[in-house]
Amino acid sequence: MTNRGEARSGWELKWDFPSGQTVAQAWNAEVTSAGETVTAKHASYNKDLGADKSVSFGFVGSLTEANKAPTSFSLNGTACTVPGGEPTGEPSEDLTAMETVAAMQPGFNLGNALDAIPDETSWGNAPIDQELVQEVKNEGFNSLRLPVTWDEHQGEGPAYAIDPAYLDRVEEVVNWALEADLYVMVNTHHDSWIWQADMKTNREEILARNKALWTAISERFRDYPPELVFEGINEPQFNDATDEEKYQYLDELNKQVHDVVRSSGGGNAERLVVLPTLHTSGDQVPVEELTQTFTDLNDPNVAATIHFYGFWPFAMNLAGSPTFDQVTKDNIHETFDNVEEAFVAKGIPVIIGEYSLLGGNVEGKVERGEILKFLEYAGYYAREANLTTMLWDCVPGYDRPGLQFRDAEYWGMYQSAWTTRSGTAETDQLFVEKSTEITDKTVTLELNGLEFESLRHGDTQLTEGTDYTISGSELTIKASLLTALLGDREYGKKADLHADFSAGQPWRISLISYDTPTIANATGAADTFAIPTEWKGDTMKTMQAVYTDDGSNAGPIEWTSWKEWGEGFKPDYAANELELGSKFFNDVQDDRQVKLTLYFWSGASMTYYVTESGGTVTGATG
Repeated sequence: MTNRGEARSGWELKWDFPSGQTVAQAWNAEVTSAGETVTAKHASYNKDLGADKSVSFGFVGSLTEANKAPTSFSLNGTACTVPGGEPTGEPSEDLTAMETVAAMQPGFNLGNALDAIPDETSWGNAPIDQELVQEVKNEGFNSLRLPVTWDEHQGEGPAYAIDPAYLDRVEEVVNWALEADLYVMVNTHHDSWIWQADMKTNREEILARNKALWTAISERFRDYPPELVFEGINEPQFNDATDEEKYQYLDELNKQVHDVVRSSGGGNAERLVVLPTLHTSGDQVPVEELTQTFTDLNDPNVAATIHFYGFWPFAMNLAGSPTFDQVTKDNIHETFDNVEEAFVAKGIPVIIGEYSLLGGNVEGKVERGEILKFLEYAGYYAREANLTTMLWDCVPGYDRPGLQFRDAEYWGMYQSAWTTRSGTAETDQLFVEKSTEITDKTVTLELNGLEFESLRHGDTQLTEGTDYTISGSELTIKASLLTALLGDREYGKKADLHADFSAGQPWRISLISYDTPTIANATGAADTFAIPTEWKGDTMKTMQAVYTDDGSNAGPIEWTSWKEWGEGFKPDYAANELELGSKFFNDVQDDRQVKLTLYFWSGASMTYYVTESGGTVTGATG
């Protein structure tokens, strides 16, 4: 649209869909619907619309049968003219790179299949079939990343020929994706560390092999439509090289992929080519190095890619980062802002080719509510920065044989973040001590710009004033309701409440009956030692370990006193134990006492002392 009036700071375009069409997602604008009326509002970076200046946005829509075009538009309440008469309602052709990548949002990885070594089923997945690819589309995804490892299927030099049968198999899956109306992105995956990493010692052979590989890929897919996208190298890394050398090798490989694809002609002359930063990192220096590559290429049909699995200490629950705190949030800001400022703001789109929370695939490693807060906020911030995310299904895990996500709550939060924010809270666990009188309990909500609407237990709407009160973001649950729901007050989760908001997903609050855990003295072998623990409904949050003689860090990961959940310690609730074992004591010095501080999600903490001597551990509470 073009502004024929005075300069505006902020714009809002409205129209009515006459055939009940809906907008599934949009780029370069925030699009909302109320019945047939659609409102497109400026994004943070394009709100200023000068006189006689133009701005564009796009959307992916859906329809039932009819697709009649809107007949009128208004900009900030003023009726617009439509050049050439009525709009056609037809999709545009020849999308820019920015528009293509926006249309790919959201994306899904079919990993651990064609990238598996030595073949497609080696890592436990059944062969990809057409039903699975179609289900990706049915779940609401618009693109499919197809990781492919070529190493086992490429012959010896000097020809380095690709097995035609393997190319046929890759092409078969690509065709299924295109038939499902998905964009599809094909790459070279574990080849990055299997052979491409040896550029320093084997440069000429690697360049020859890489050229032959991309020549075969380019020739096979030369005449495919632009919905097929090429990604050069997955997570590039280089052995025994300085940082300067690593950036040089990546620049050379990236440019070689680009040159081979472009010179093959046909659809490849303008096909979107996606190039990675070193290690697919969003850190400042790797991002800056890739900007120089793009400057040298001077090609409008390129995109950058990084991977994002969350702030490492939070994702692994180590170094004292068990919660989605400001440090973890700032890591999202820094990473996404780096690539938005370096690439998106300059017209180069960015694909987060692998996106999830790494530790979220281990039950209990990162607490459930903290994962949900991460999924909500990271999805929101990626959307604000106009980054396309492609889910690697650590969280939420996808059941391929069952063709569904294993965890509806995780999946719902991830999916909701495509279009809107969701309300969360400081916690999703409300611990009520069994040994004390029940009193009112307050939970601080994180409204995220939304309004609190109601609190319910299952399908039963609870009564404000009687069952709970709300004051700003403070939700107070009344003692009378807690008494009824906690019932016999036996240890463990007794009920789930759900807070509903004006948009997005509900927030679950679990009511848990507990008492402070008790721990006991013990003696045992270092490789199997565990602290006897009566959990009493509580759960383990984190653990700190220091030597008592000088306060220095003890145990694995020596740079921090805070140990990793599942490595330095692991709770076994059924066996009433806190396991330490060899993973902890392999990195503990003999005959030096270690002070352990145990932290629980109820807020309780306690101290325990262990000493290993000759393979035997003595543990005591004091």
